[in-house]
Amino acid sequence: MSPWEALAILLAGIGAGGVNAVVGSGTLFTFPVLLAFGYPPVTASISNSIGLAPGALTGTFGYRRELRGQGRRVVRLAAMSCLGAVTGGVLLLNLPSEVFERVVPVLIGLACVLIVVQPRIAAWLRKRRHAGSRRGPLLPLGVYAAGTYGGYFAAAQGIVLISILGTALDDDMQRVNALKNALAATVNATAAVFYITFGSPSWPAAALIAAGSIIGGYAGARLGRKLKPFALRGLVVAVGLTAAAQLVLEQF
Repeated sequence: MSPWEALAILLAGIGAGGVNAVVGSGTLFTFPVLLAFGYPPVTASISNSIGLAPGALTGTFGYRRELRGQGRRVVRLAAMSCLGAVTGGVLLLNLPSEVFERVVPVLIGLACVLIVVQPRIAAWLRKRRHAGSRRGPLLPLGVYAAGTYGGYFAAAQGIVLISILGTALDDDMQRVNALKNALAATVNATAAVFYITFGSPSWPAAALIAAGSIIGGYAGARLGRKLKPFALRGLVVAVGLTAAAQLVLEQF
């Protein structure tokens, strides 16, 4: 790994850590960078999951005030996130790599669509909260499904989670976002332990992403908030589509 490659991975980790704390699509920064430097897709995904885990924890710590009073909710739903992450990890390591290479461009495309329509989702969630929505019985199952998705491939996991939580919970959006961060951190930490035990990551890449995501968890969120929402979404979508195109072209 050249110094320039190391710097690029570190900077991608910083951006991913910050974006994950605010929205939740940081993988669309780090994953394409690893692909561009020649890492196989499965190795890139495993290394990325391990590297982003520390940043997810720092992002959750940054929202600790909004997590007050949600202890029981966090414990109950985090158990489902943990089970989902293990399910996703098992799928990634046991399905043929060709399945991942074919499925991930579709997942990235869906993630980009979610990012584009995120303002509409947020507006819809606000209307539901004003209408007095309550937690539905399918919430734990939805959190488990989001955990499975995040354990398999983490792109836009946060957007999926906040959509599920915001629909089911009648609570302040900042508290919902804090809960989203806690559950995403659970998924990332569980997936990281799973992949460290059973996977074959690139440790230099994982370490650089980890260092960057820790910085991003604290400082990157502030930088991300200074960008206009349209510009931030456009940047993430452009990077994501580039990664999807690269994966598709590699299959020919």
